[in-house]
Amino acid sequence: MMSPFLVKICGLSTPESLEWALSAGADLVGFVHFPKSPRHVSADVAATLARQVGGRAKTVVLTVDASDDLLDHLVATIAPDAIQLHGHETPARVADVRQRLGRTVIKALGIGTAEDAAAAHAYAGTADLLLYDAKPPKDATRPGGLGVTFDWSLLAGVPTPFLLSGGLDPTNVDDAVRRVHPSGVDVSSGVESAPGQKNEARIRAFVAAARAANEEGQR
Repeated sequence: MMSPFLVKICGLSTPESLEWALSAGADLVGFVHFPKSPRHVSADVAATLARQVGGRAKTVVLTVDASDDLLDHLVATIAPDAIQLHGHETPARVADVRQRLGRTVIKALGIGTAEDAAAAHAYAGTADLLLYDAKPPKDATRPGGLGVTFDWSLLAGVPTPFLLSGGLDPTNVDDAVRRVHPSGVDVSSGVESAPGQKNEARIRAFVAAARAANEEGQR
């Protein structure tokens, strides 16, 4: 990874929104490959976007319970720096993907209860980085990008390092960073003007607020 404190902008789907994230100083830029998401992009589109990055950030492809064949296809087509597993992948599955692909692996875990937080310990060491997100409701059609926060106090004692996600936006990310002290933050819907439509001003405000809060916490 690139920085002691990481800012990830996920769900980028156009050259313009990607450029906004890069120029704002994002460390990680994420492309969603999950058809049920309003942020879904094909492997070919993600590959074009990844080439646009040109080393200015690390690229992440988000998948949900992807098969080996799909993961192999995405890696071969996009050549991402990292794979984000955002489904129901078991600790063994996460470890296997990491070993087989030889890529940085980020594992997202939905947190809604103390039991969810306790279950995170089974993933310690299986991924390069964990990502704690708000646990979606049972009837949700996708596991993330829902724009809701969760009780951050549940994260006391969870495995590290981790990114904090779930309902973050330019107005609350500073409070989140000061209270939780994550290794970084991840945002998608919180920097949009409509589902899947990124907003330049919100991206810039989010990155600036996250950086400022982290720097303040380092003093």
